[in-house]
Amino acid sequence: MWTRFYLTSHRELFHYGGENSKKEAKMEIKPRFFQDPSQSFFLFGPRGTGKTTWLRQKLENAIFIDLLDPESFRIYSARPERLREVVEGQRPGTTVVIDEIQKVPQLLDVVHQLIEQKSGSRFILTGSSARKLKRADVDLLAGRAVVKTMHPFMAAELGEEFKLEKALTLGMVPLVLDAPNPEEALGAYLALYLREEVQMEGLVRNIGSFNRFLESISFSHGASLNVSEVARDCQVERKTVEGYISILEDLLLAFRIAIFTKRAKRHLASHPKFYLFDSGVFRSVRPAGPLDAPQEVEGGALEGLVVQHLRAWNAYSGDRCQIYFWRTKSGNEVDLIVYGENTFCAIEVKNAAKVHAKMLKGLLSFKEDYPEAETSLLYRGKERLKIKGILCQPVEDFLKNLQPERPIQNQMKL
Repeated sequence: MWTRFYLTSHRELFHYGGENSKKEAKMEIKPRFFQDPSQSFFLFGPRGTGKTTWLRQKLENAIFIDLLDPESFRIYSARPERLREVVEGQRPGTTVVIDEIQKVPQLLDVVHQLIEQKSGSRFILTGSSARKLKRADVDLLAGRAVVKTMHPFMAAELGEEFKLEKALTLGMVPLVLDAPNPEEALGAYLALYLREEVQMEGLVRNIGSFNRFLESISFSHGASLNVSEVARDCQVERKTVEGYISILEDLLLAFRIAIFTKRAKRHLASHPKFYLFDSGVFRSVRPAGPLDAPQEVEGGALEGLVVQHLRAWNAYSGDRCQIYFWRTKSGNEVDLIVYGENTFCAIEVKNAAKVHAKMLKGLLSFKEDYPEAETSLLYRGKERLKIKGILCQPVEDFLKNLQPERPIQNQMKL
């Protein structure tokens, strides 16, 4: 019997066996846009986004310390100083990878000392949770180790394998897409987090309440986040919901984007927008019933898919931009604003096969206030159109052409 494990950090969940497995197991590792910064760095990203896979592919001669391995965790949590002994036993210039550093944050002190003493080794510290590192002061290595992030696949990384409908259903997490049964892998994904990060670490007292919160917060995906409303729906205190949201953000499972207020000429809304980090994860927790229109769920998944691509594009391009949204108190809205030193773009996302003039209302209002901005509407159709000076383009084309270091505004011009 021969067994293939998918993505080292989740080997206990996603594997299969059998004589026919060998051929399937030799799957091609897809190239990623993430670039090695050639110095010591933190590499953060949700579980299953391919951090360990990328590092093992690119750094075959590195020393790997996997803190998800029970024995390694036991050794280094008991004696963090053992890391010094390991490093001093290597040749100068050796790269040392510590996987899931948040499991033993005390190792940061040892790494800091070794860097200060110019040990000659390079350190790469991966993490899928920022919670413990916040307590241990992740800024300890500031200036000596840059912070990078790994995101789910981008459409351009998958090339012809990217299918919009599949991405809206299963998302873009490598762990899920590379599994022999992606549907089952997606269903197990959040269960892994709940078991390993939330429940085992004792982050919440009542896991049942947290599960109800996950369902409730999914209705805020791609919408303004009203914490009080979520608390009422979950029948818990507002402070409890704020704590739950912080847990999701610390586990890199969710994020918020603020409203664009620079040189504002109108009265603007105040609540931020909330997103789960991946469209498939959103679909897996969003409950569906007779009163839930499929278009509502698909619309949230589509907007989330676009914003997760923009976050990856920005991270792999050097984090030169900020991502916002725009909404006036009178109701005019633009889904996404990308703003940076050389970038100013407004993007509206519509889950529709045809463009109607009223869909452009928000972009036209924004253009009145910010004529410098490039504007575009992304929709589910097949044609590129220009209506009232605004480029309307197929969302699938936009995602496939989005690549790091390519100015995003180039995609908004004919």
